[in-house]
Amino acid sequence: MQWSWIKRTLKDRSSLLGDYLTAELIGPPAQLVTRLLYDSRQNSSVSGVLFFAIRGKHHDGHQYIGELIKKGVKAFVVEQVPSNISADLSFYKVDNTVEALQNLALQIRIKSQADIISITGSNGKTVVKEWLSQILQAHFRLTKSPKSYNSQIGVPI
Repeated sequence: MQWSWIKRTLKDRSSLLGDYLTAELIGPPAQLVTRLLYDSRQNSSVSGVLFFAIRGKHHDGHQYIGELIKKGVKAFVVEQVPSNISADLSFYKVDNTVEALQNLALQIRIKSQADIISITGSNGKTVVKEWLSQILQAHFRLTKSPKSYNSQIGVPI
């Protein structure tokens, strides 16, 4: 997901993370973050990526950190910092990466001046989202989610 409207340095992101949970910075805070990533398979560009290493029932994002480093990703939010890391990498060590992602999204939302429309329900959310965006774009400057996200990870993204 592109966050071009809220480009910040990782130092700024640390304060956003730190508002609601403890985040220990390991490495330099000088990189610009323009994209949040939680699925290493979705990585098309490494420039400006902040990767959240999320643990789940059937996966652990921490196991993809080495692969992402080889591709050029330099910034990570982790529960466990890997050993033998180079000095140019930035790691934000947190107790829970899902909570860190949720809290970062909360802080961005609090600081944003944007009005947000949320669509809930069992059926038809994507159709209603598309329908509303077509109606509203004639009257408002509008951004919409490219997909219909509806999970603990998807909603913050």
